[in-house]
Amino acid sequence: MAVTYDDFVAAVKAYWDIKDTQFRESAIAKAVGQGTAGSVRGGKHFDSIAILIAKFFVDAGYPKDSIRVSGRATLALPGYYRPQKQWDLVVAYEGTLVAAFELKALGGPSFGNNYNNRVEEALGSAVDLRRAELADTYTGEKPWLGYFFIMQDHPKSRSQVRIEPGSAFNVDAVWLEHSSYQDRFAVFCKRLIDEGLYDSVCYVTSSPEMPTPVEPSESLDWAHFSAGIKARLTYLHELGIPHQ
Repeated sequence: MAVTYDDFVAAVKAYWDIKDTQFRESAIAKAVGQGTAGSVRGGKHFDSIAILIAKFFVDAGYPKDSIRVSGRATLALPGYYRPQKQWDLVVAYEGTLVAAFELKALGGPSFGNNYNNRVEEALGSAVDLRRAELADTYTGEKPWLGYFFIMQDHPKSRSQVRIEPGSAFNVDAVWLEHSSYQDRFAVFCKRLIDEGLYDSVCYVTSSPEMPTPVEPSESLDWAHFSAGIKARLTYLHELGIPHQ
């Protein structure tokens, strides 16, 4: 059973209730199997998203032990500016980093500080690994990176955020045109792709009260994100990865 848009919607809804076992007991989780779905049943918010993304690789024939969704050691990837960094979902097969995913969110009530933290985390993770790639730390095919982000839909994330006055330099005009945290994060995610830091990004807004995901930007929606994953799988398949 291929991953569908309805599966994506169900996974985002499940994110908001870690006590809800409905998604983990769904056909998606069963298709992934105990090798992956079973290992993330620790009540973490992103379990449902990790299971959903993992299924792409299970369906493509990757061994379950190559799809890593839990365990500090198995999720640690070497960097250039630091020895290792924990990612949220790693697929590694015979010397190739097939894919690594960051699964992150931003919620209230303190959007300001957390917004800056999320930006710095995403940049740091990607820059560190890309530089390690240039230093030939990674063998096999070029690593592929994905980023999945949920912004809580909230009055504070939708409202205008001021630019601090008195700076010696003017800020990029795009930040004046896109003044809410929701809008600014869409700009940020687009630039992550434009700069080649991540290969595919999915950005949605959602809330506990209205959990159905909203996709603010077409280029950052689930269709584009999943298409990016499928393109990666097709590329490696043409090279005989994984071996059948």
